[in-house]
Amino acid sequence: MRSCRAGHNGTAPRAALAYYEAWTSKDLDSAMSYIADGMVCDAPAGRIDGAVAYGEFVAPFVQILLNVKLIAAFGDEKTAVVVYDTATIPVPNAPAAECVTVEDGKITCSRFIFDRAPFQAARQQPPASA
Repeated sequence: MRSCRAGHNGTAPRAALAYYEAWTSKDLDSAMSYIADGMVCDAPAGRIDGAVAYGEFVAPFVQILLNVKLIAAFGDEKTAVVVYDTATIPVPNAPAAECVTVEDGKITCSRFIFDRAPFQAARQQPPASA
């Protein structure tokens, strides 16, 4: 699949891509430096309020991350969209998209979109035999 990375010169795409680069490098401390204390995230599992809760939400995913490919990133001074595909320990192909609002260089709001079904199916599989 060809990558499209257009229009990421605004404030919001720069912050969103810096956040993306940090968490995909498994540097959660650096990633969280781009998250506002009062950040709100709407994810498939429901609303997540605050940076601490968001960090607790993201940390387990970062631990199972094997690889990631940026598909697209674009935005303006206030809003950015980042679309990517991840490979994780339980799921080899997990595309996702985040639409974020950025204020003063920090992500204040995220609409996080991904399909939970492959992860639920992986959890229901019997453990692999040794």
